[in-house]
Amino acid sequence: MTGAAQCDAVGTMTSETTMTESAASLRLIKLVHTAVWVFFAGAICAIPVCAASGRYGTAVALIGIVFFEVLVLIVNDWRRPLTDVAARLTDDRHDNFDIYLSPWLARHNKWIFGVLYVAGIVLTMLLWAQT
Repeated sequence: MTGAAQCDAVGTMTSETTMTESAASLRLIKLVHTAVWVFFAGAICAIPVCAASGRYGTAVALIGIVFFEVLVLIVNDWRRPLTDVAARLTDDRHDNFDIYLSPWLARHNKWIFGVLYVAGIVLTMLLWAQT
């Protein structure tokens, strides 16, 4: 009887440990995903600033870096790769379950920054053409 009780206690501890490890892993994924988002959101916002200040080489470099991320999204059916990793750790499927953003921003993120990205490219081309 003592053996069964210990087995249950060990099983419970293992289950709690697994849940704690999953929660910690999810927090790490959300943190990394948010840091990557900040980098790319910053790059997209910097494109028109660089173009407006005549730093076309920097603007083009940022356009290329963000384009690489767009290719990653295209290859992954418009899903962020970390989303699939986070989905294995939780049943939560809110718009921001895998990133530290507001639900509204997480839901509309691709449209908002997609428009800003294209606008930055157009502005860069127009300003560069005028020089």
